[in-house]
Amino acid sequence: MTAVGFVGLGTMGSALTARLLAAGWDVAGCDIDPARVAAHRARGGTVAGSPAGAAAHADVAVTSLPSADALAEVVAGLAAHPRPGLVVIETSTLPVAVKHQAREVLAERGTVLLDCPLSGTGGQALAEAKARALPVLRAMTRGVHDVGEFGNGSAVKFIANLLVAVHNVAAAEALVLAERAGLDLATVLTAVADGAGTSAMFEVRGPAMAARDYSGPGVTATVFDKDLQIIAGFARETGTPVPLFTLASAFYAAALAQGHAGDDTASVHAVLRRLAGD
Repeated sequence: MTAVGFVGLGTMGSALTARLLAAGWDVAGCDIDPARVAAHRARGGTVAGSPAGAAAHADVAVTSLPSADALAEVVAGLAAHPRPGLVVIETSTLPVAVKHQAREVLAERGTVLLDCPLSGTGGQALAEAKARALPVLRAMTRGVHDVGEFGNGSAVKFIANLLVAVHNVAAAEALVLAERAGLDLATVLTAVADGAGTSAMFEVRGPAMAARDYSGPGVTATVFDKDLQIIAGFARETGTPVPLFTLASAFYAAALAQGHAGDDTASVHAVLRRLAGD
């Protein structure tokens, strides 16, 4: 297998297709944004005019989409042109119920949908589907973890993003404190990253916070707000109190209200600076 279809060439989708292309795959990409399609072609990918077209010459297709509505449209397009045996790797962060519905629609057409939000995969036919999906997943990602039944991949992603939300705000708070204490932020970043107090968010977004530059190519406050709503709903469904997450979410809402909708989520640092009177 050397060809894969890819639907959704946004920030994450473009990164994943770039890895696939670098690994020697023929990637037929599809997106509603002409600029993203042009960028995919410039990276060496081929272009398809529809989700069904992207999957037409591949045994495996990947979806990386921003909303439940987008997934429903893609599934409708695939269902209108049935491909028995096709495996769809669904990488989007969406409610589990949405993915179950998509899975059921495609299953009626002989297509297997796997719940694989970037780091997880979600009977004999299922085993074969996972086996076909693995080479594509391994080419796109650093690690692949099979976390069990369908939907568990999304649940694990929600838990991971809960930690991202809290750790990101914690990193911003720490750096505001360091700056107001008169410390050199470059030194703080290096010293803290070398000890027990560090986190991936401190190391990845800390430099942007220290520079007060929130324009990076990461996840925007608007996109992350969608994830926060999903996590909050997941917590309600399971009856789980999430007080730290709830508190952290308020700072992302403030970032949106203060004009940072298109900025990276490092912009919660600006919210905390403003709260401190800076």
